[in-house]
Amino acid sequence: MECSFGISGKDFVLLASDMSAGRSILQFKSDENKLKTLGPHLAMAYGGEPGDTNNFADFVERNVRLYHIRHNSALLPHAASAWIRRSLADALRSRRPYAVNLLLGGYDTTTDLPHLYWIDYLGTKAVVPYAAHGFGQLVALSTMDKWWTEGCDRHQGLEVLRKCINEVAIRLTVKFNFNCIIIDKNGVHQLDLSSDDPFAKIEAEEAAEAAKIAAEQPSASPTPAPAVAAAA
Repeated sequence: MECSFGISGKDFVLLASDMSAGRSILQFKSDENKLKTLGPHLAMAYGGEPGDTNNFADFVERNVRLYHIRHNSALLPHAASAWIRRSLADALRSRRPYAVNLLLGGYDTTTDLPHLYWIDYLGTKAVVPYAAHGFGQLVALSTMDKWWTEGCDRHQGLEVLRKCINEVAIRLTVKFNFNCIIIDKNGVHQLDLSSDDPFAKIEAEEAAEAAKIAAEQPSASPTPAPAVAAAA
């Protein structure tokens, strides 16, 4: 009983995942974080068998961080998706496969383009504009297909996501609480879905950070005029 969504737009990727942890009809937790930040502009939503998800998410996070340390450059979304897909495919052919499905979202700072990848436990990868995993995909993919538009802005993308969450709440017997993040050129940000405008807090923080940077920059002092030698 899991549910995760991913929506890409003009300059962002939204990832949302349920926060439940349980087995069969029993729920053990309702505050489980199933979103993992992998880099400055890279994150994933994952689900599957509890032990496999935790182990694989930590494995991916530490290897992506190791790449960043070794090369002094963050792994781009396309390269990260290829490595994650290969890791799942190799594990599938070993004695210890990972039963993990995930949505990988990132922002490529070299091309200024968002990327969203659908990856399953069989090592299948697809580049998609929107995606879902778990029981939520049974009722949400049609909603995304109807309301998602190419080049939509972040407010339109959030509206589509909320429609999907409402559809899940109405049509599924299991009630989920959702955790959500947005990935854009400024990094990975947490979104409060209970707020009417969750982007207002992010915009205020970005404006304050820009003002702080501007204040720390030394002001350019006027260049003194060259002295003119007196005539003999």
